[in-house]
Amino acid sequence: MNKIRVAVVSYGNIGKFSVEAIQAAPDMELAGVVRRASSAGEIPTELIGVKVVSDISELGKVDVAVLCSPTRSIPEVAKAIMEKGICTVDSFDIHGEEMWKLRTLLGETGKKHNSAAIISAGWDPGSDSVIRTLMLAMAPKGLTYTNFGPGMSMGHSVVAKGKPGVKDALSMTIPTGTGIHRRMVYVELENGADASKVTAEIKADSYFCNDETHVIPVPSIDVLKDMGHGVLIEHKGVSGKSQNQLFEFRMKINNPALTAQILISCARAVVKQLPGAYTMPEIAPIDYLAGDKEALLRKLV
Repeated sequence: MNKIRVAVVSYGNIGKFSVEAIQAAPDMELAGVVRRASSAGEIPTELIGVKVVSDISELGKVDVAVLCSPTRSIPEVAKAIMEKGICTVDSFDIHGEEMWKLRTLLGETGKKHNSAAIISAGWDPGSDSVIRTLMLAMAPKGLTYTNFGPGMSMGHSVVAKGKPGVKDALSMTIPTGTGIHRRMVYVELENGADASKVTAEIKADSYFCNDETHVIPVPSIDVLKDMGHGVLIEHKGVSGKSQNQLFEFRMKINNPALTAQILISCARAVVKQLPGAYTMPEIAPIDYLAGDKEALLRKLV
């Protein structure tokens, strides 16, 4: 069996867990890790023996690039890699129109350069999107509520940390019910930073402006960090003409570990697709799994 050669692009929390998931996958091999030129020479202990470079072209043959970069950098990074004929998967986490723009951009790029992408391949958007799709298939009429947390939001934390005057940040998502959330943003400020300006910057960002957001300066973020998270998805609807159908899906997770595992499962699926760009609900679930398709179906169906 020819193993899928996978590169990890960017090495933060998700990158670290992605490397572990690739190493645990029976049908994959780690081609290497791509880091910024400024950090490519600083090799963490767990990457000793792994090829670490500053450009993906230095890794030789790569089938799939797993993009662990911040969401707002994904369009540029994914497009450049797909133009090399390499498939990509990412965990772009902005719902709605921005996601559709990314799908369109990478769809056109993939068709032009014979590569494919699975976008927004985290757990929400991502695997939760698949759950919501199945719930809607079971009861086409009705309401669905997605309640996150309580837990650390990696995407929101990265955005808050990137604001001027912020040394480190932790954004906690607190569910208040019926899909409504409160954002508790703890910030460790740089010396001399104006807390009121930092608060205004964070609250104005599109990641936070639609939710109740509280910004709280603290002496240290490190003592607060817990990568646990969770979700409760509820759907109450109608099957045919029968009402009061109620479905629930709940999980409690290590956020970056689950995100990474879904990315790696999507790395397996993306090489089976035609050139273009896809979201997770568009992919046959069996494509995410390693092993013989018939044997898997005999066990699962």
